[in-house]
Amino acid sequence: MHKVRKAKPSELRRLRAILEHQLGVSGIGEKVFPEGILLKISRNTGKIREILAPTGEIIATVLASTYTFNLRLPAAKVIHETIPPPKLRVVIANEIAEDLVMYGNSVFAKHILHVDEDLRAGSEALVVDENDNLLCVGRLILSPDEIIHFITGPAVKLRECVK
Repeated sequence: MHKVRKAKPSELRRLRAILEHQLGVSGIGEKVFPEGILLKISRNTGKIREILAPTGEIIATVLASTYTFNLRLPAAKVIHETIPPPKLRVVIANEIAEDLVMYGNSVFAKHILHVDEDLRAGSEALVVDENDNLLCVGRLILSPDEIIHFITGPAVKLRECVK
């Protein structure tokens, strides 16, 4: 069972700092985690499990083992609007964009046209089409070098897609 409460200023500063470190982008924490966010706290451990918008929509979940974030679509939209391409992006071919949103749970290396070279395997990434339209948010399975050189296999595990 979890309890939900408003974030304290000290927690908000810490969460923003973690996000900025994880993404490698300073200043993004305030935009993704604005004042008034809610925290879902584990009753057993007392640790933060989810960050919620004031409306109750999940912005991000916290990985217990690393205390990093699994971003959800609301966070991805803010990041997409704030950070210019190609930062944090995996660009896929327009031909498969619609199918990916409808049926995808992974993006395969052969469909990727470009990938931000600063990303690493395990990094959070925005999946966009050739026109930089946000399609999905997920986690890289392969490094950018592996994505460019491999022609088969999954490269990005998708978490949530624009409907």
